[in-house]
Amino acid sequence: MSDNSKNKKRLTTADGAPISDNENALTAGPRGPLLMQDVHLVEQIQRFNRERVPERVVHAKGTGAYGTFTVTEDISQYTRASIFSEVGKETECVARFSTVAGERGAADAERDPRGFALKFYTEEGNWDLVCNNTPIFFVRDPFKFQMFIHSQKRHPETNLRDPNMQWDFWSLCPESLHQVTWLFGDRGIPKSYRHMNGYSSHTYSMINDDGERVWVKFHFKTQQGIENLTNAEAAEVIAHDRESHQRDMIESINEGNYPKWTLNIQVMTQEEAEDFRWNPFDLTKVWPHGDFPLIEVGVMELNRNPNNYHHEVEQSAFNPSSFVPGIGPSPDKMLQARLLSYQDAHLYRLGVNYRDLSVNRPKCPVHNYMRDGQFGGMFDDGTGFPNYYPNSVDGAPRPDPDYAEPAWELGDTTVDRFDSRVDHDDYTQAGDLFRLMGDDEKVRLAVNIVESLGGCQDHIIDRQLEHFDKADPDYRRLVEEGLDAYNRGEMDDLHESVQPHV
Repeated sequence: MSDNSKNKKRLTTADGAPISDNENALTAGPRGPLLMQDVHLVEQIQRFNRERVPERVVHAKGTGAYGTFTVTEDISQYTRASIFSEVGKETECVARFSTVAGERGAADAERDPRGFALKFYTEEGNWDLVCNNTPIFFVRDPFKFQMFIHSQKRHPETNLRDPNMQWDFWSLCPESLHQVTWLFGDRGIPKSYRHMNGYSSHTYSMINDDGERVWVKFHFKTQQGIENLTNAEAAEVIAHDRESHQRDMIESINEGNYPKWTLNIQVMTQEEAEDFRWNPFDLTKVWPHGDFPLIEVGVMELNRNPNNYHHEVEQSAFNPSSFVPGIGPSPDKMLQARLLSYQDAHLYRLGVNYRDLSVNRPKCPVHNYMRDGQFGGMFDDGTGFPNYYPNSVDGAPRPDPDYAEPAWELGDTTVDRFDSRVDHDDYTQAGDLFRLMGDDEKVRLAVNIVESLGGCQDHIIDRQLEHFDKADPDYRRLVEEGLDAYNRGEMDDLHESVQPHV
């Protein structure tokens, strides 16, 4: 083998075996049938048939880019989130911009809201902020969300877009008027993803080191300026380039013209929320800037294009439920539903271990009790620890009470993690059941327990004996007598060794 051939990249199968010929199938004679033993050809066919995952039901067509978020102003009075801990701090991030109703083949420059999804790789886990380019939405109740999306898609009979569906739904949902006015106004067709703002739309919560909570909205203001297209201009763009937004983003970053957005927040206290003239958690409403002015936080810059669209954009997954300490949800009904729906969509579309993909994987250590599943274990650093909790295994992951959030006081209702063991009697009924048993049944109970418990570690046995004792001291005594016989190796005479109390 020559030195030059050693330096070339050698074509291999998916298992790494070298391939000698990638153009000619293995056949019985020049015109003969294919042979099943051509496993490389079979692998290629099978992989090709499976190389697409289901497209997103919403936000199907998107563009991604990596970048950095840099803190420019101190907001530690509002949140303990590590991403905002000090001025000048930088955090890696990835963004995915998208149209909402269109399929993967739709044109970028159509009149449609735009998705503005962000993932920040913080040292305390991934924080996902799933925004749009509008500060409001069409509906406020999650029961209407799926129905709204259906109305924007294709007619189930004709498979055509049907304005009757759209306007029928909107005309029956007056809460949609605010968003409809935005959508059909000048900002309904952004010139590019770089020339639009991003809004959390939803209200979120921030919690500081003192356990104080405020309500917030996030605003990403484009530093490129707002630019939009008219219907005629959009039609001209689409006629020549259906990927205009994606091409613009890729080319701008490749040229070093990195797009930037300034992050601002609006802040509302609980007292202000109670007195606000509208429901502050209503997704169809904005908070007037005159009442709740924008507070600058930092700058997001996108400066790197993905290397593999399928792995890093198509399989990127953004969860409104991906919070970090110091940032949390609000009573917004639509947000509460999205905490479930997005995660559920990823589990269906990508599989239960979608977070193992590089674009979704946190940069910080991950320790939990979730195991297995399709395509699982690629990055499992929990091997050797149990997959259940609570446990008493040294070194296994443990909760940290320092990260507990303060309770929500919602009118007369308190939202909190209430200890399910407080004010509960876990022993009386177990003891009553034991006392109902006849002497022989008690002996059999003790023997059955000893045969299972006897080989366990001492600290587990001691802990369990305390539970037996609290139910009935005789319950403990019978099991202890059985354990003594077990430890003496007298299992054959265990029934004789365990005698009911006389």
